Amino acid sequence: MEKAIILAACAIGAGLSMIAGIGPGIGEGFAVGKACEAIARQPESRGTVTSTMLMGCAVAETTGIYGFVVAILLLFVIPSMFLAML
Repeated sequence: MEKAIILAACAIGAGLSMIAGIGPGIGEGFAVGKACEAIARQPESRGTVTSTMLMGCAVAETTGIYGFVVAILLLFVIPSMFLAML
């Protein structure tokens, strides 16, 4: 019974941690849209706008990657650690 509860809790936690991918997707889409607007208004600043946008998108993506890593840990590593304690 305890084994099933642990596995279910880890699966639910992994699913919830994948919600962390929604924020970076929305934020990056917004940033790219604004960068396209900025380049359309001032084409000569394309290099600066593009490099700044890419740096911002890379930083924003880290939260999605952290959520993915937590989900992988909850699915494959943590259950065996808890089950070993039983």
